[in-house]
Amino acid sequence: MKVKSLVAALLFCAAPAAFADAPAKAVPQTPDQWLARMTDMTQNLSAYKDPKVFVPWLNAVTEPSFYTTMGNNMMDPGNWLNFMNSMTHPGAYSNMAAFADPNVYMKWMAAGFDPNFYTALLTQMSDPGKLMRWAMAPLDPKTLQILTNSVNPNVYMKWIMSPLDPRSMQLLTAPLNPSLYMNWLGTTMNPGTYGDTWKGFLNPLHTAAQCKDCGGSGYSPEAKRMTELWYGHVPFAPADRGSEPFLPTDAPVRAFAERNVNRSPEYYGRGELAVQREAERLCLHWN
Repeated sequence: MKVKSLVAALLFCAAPAAFADAPAKAVPQTPDQWLARMTDMTQNLSAYKDPKVFVPWLNAVTEPSFYTTMGNNMMDPGNWLNFMNSMTHPGAYSNMAAFADPNVYMKWMAAGFDPNFYTALLTQMSDPGKLMRWAMAPLDPKTLQILTNSVNPNVYMKWIMSPLDPRSMQLLTAPLNPSLYMNWLGTTMNPGTYGDTWKGFLNPLHTAAQCKDCGGSGYSPEAKRMTELWYGHVPFAPADRGSEPFLPTDAPVRAFAERNVNRSPEYYGRGELAVQREAERLCLHWN
């Protein structure tokens, strides 16, 4: 029994230290803050992108006060308007597109091998205080508030007046705003939308400059020179690379010239003079 108590105490003490070596994350601390994030389409998936945000999220959604607060918020039309307006924001696309970042999956893979991750989850699920709060949830004033709001005239008046809420007007006029579509287009074309890994692929045109070495071709200086030599854009001579130039009197040159003259005497002519002339032409061509 003493060993079990000691293990439980160690688990309880280890929970605050879980992920202590990681940088601090700006995460909500209360059920109200978590509900505000979870009903915001621009950031409601943050808990699934990072295990270190998932841990406090899991702790919040397993608290009874999270659901009593949700029940009360659902009776307020303003919260629904905030939720629907967030869907028109380009950040809603960024929120989902960030799952294209390989870093998200690397974080979860690392968490799978981190005992601190399992310690934090186990500590939350075995917290006796959490179980007690669930047992006492029916007596929570927020639970009773849900029941009393159903007969509160002010709640129904808010719904009646909700079409005149500025947030309703904003939602109705959003499709008529041209900048909305341009912002969405810019967000989809921005590599940073798909995670930090892809930000390096963004090359702003206002900072781009033509390379003086390659002239915009992308070749290195040596590759560019070889390409120009290959296509004859710059003069080329084998002697520049240490090769000895051919002479008209060289046996291979003279043999090649004699073959050409014998094949087409009507073009090259006949006799020693024709062979000499062809040998000189070959040397000019090969050298």
